[in-house]
Amino acid sequence: MSLFGLKFRKKKLREVERQLQANNRDFNLQFEYANNSIKTSKYNFFSFLPLNLFEQFQRIANAYFLFLLILQLIPQISSLAWFTTVVPLVLVLAVSGVKDAIDDFNRHKSDKHVNNRPVQVLINGMLKDEKWMNVQVGDIIKLENNNFVTADLLLLSSSEPHSLTYIETAELDGETNLKVKQALTVTAELGEDLQKLTEFNGEVKCEAPNNKLDKFTGTLTLWGEKYALDNEKMLLRGCIIRNTEWCFGLVIYAGPDTKLMQNSGKTTFKRTSIDRLMNVLVLLIFAFLALMCLILAIGNGIWEYDKGYYFQVYLPWAEGVNSASYSGFLMFWSYVIILNTVVPISLYVSVEIIRLGNSFYIDWDRPYHYTQ
Repeated sequence: MSLFGLKFRKKKLREVERQLQANNRDFNLQFEYANNSIKTSKYNFFSFLPLNLFEQFQRIANAYFLFLLILQLIPQISSLAWFTTVVPLVLVLAVSGVKDAIDDFNRHKSDKHVNNRPVQVLINGMLKDEKWMNVQVGDIIKLENNNFVTADLLLLSSSEPHSLTYIETAELDGETNLKVKQALTVTAELGEDLQKLTEFNGEVKCEAPNNKLDKFTGTLTLWGEKYALDNEKMLLRGCIIRNTEWCFGLVIYAGPDTKLMQNSGKTTFKRTSIDRLMNVLVLLIFAFLALMCLILAIGNGIWEYDKGYYFQVYLPWAEGVNSASYSGFLMFWSYVIILNTVVPISLYVSVEIIRLGNSFYIDWDRPYHYTQ
């Protein structure tokens, strides 16, 4: 169900074993397997503001200045105008928000580009161009030399002798040397005969989706015979076909269920080492500020108790204050407001502007871009 762009769905039962049939979408749909669409972005139009603010107020300094702003709205203790805190706080939040919005916008663009890549899918005996996001578990697809692997596939056949297929796995493990995969002999006989591939109705039972790149176990049942499957017969999403004119594969895992996406994890709010260091320093500054305010508040209470009574005509207590101790309590929070410049929010402003500027410099540095 969708409401204002936010998706709500019933909780999916934990998958224990995957079962699928080739060329049988109706059979596979009953298991509600994920399609091949991916999403790496964190926000949408409606969730950006609340989620981004929630993440930013996890920074101690931001939370402190929000607390300070609340104090400044209380007339009994406020000694400075509220906008003296709002302006720097809004500036910090705005700069961070713009940077996060740009990053997430680029993620949306990347997701759209990947989801709309074309691939040849075998449908009703014919190869048809489909978008990656429309590929489903159990589909048979054709890949050609230098193509990215669309999903996690069981290799069926290829143009090379003995149905060998060469792949580059740099996007998965960083290795640029080619690896070799080989199809089962029984499926290698299918070749590129579309009629045979259309009639192929093998049933696969295998492990549930997981993030183990070097492990896969399952069985293929075909014409009453069972054949063992392992990782050497799998083409994983993110690999690139090399030195192989063509190959056919059966989609086993799609989209978020692929091993690549299982290893990607959920996009989270990241803290840099500078953020962690500044949080520690700000905590120390808070302790120092609290100590100063406590000493001043105690001094105020003592003075009000010992001498202040004689100055009531010239320095009357605020409305509602009826004791020296209560006056000291209010003065503690007043000093917190007055001495708020001890906490260096300007440092956060500077750091955020530097980060934003550096992100643009990285984007503009063309030698960083990989042309392929």
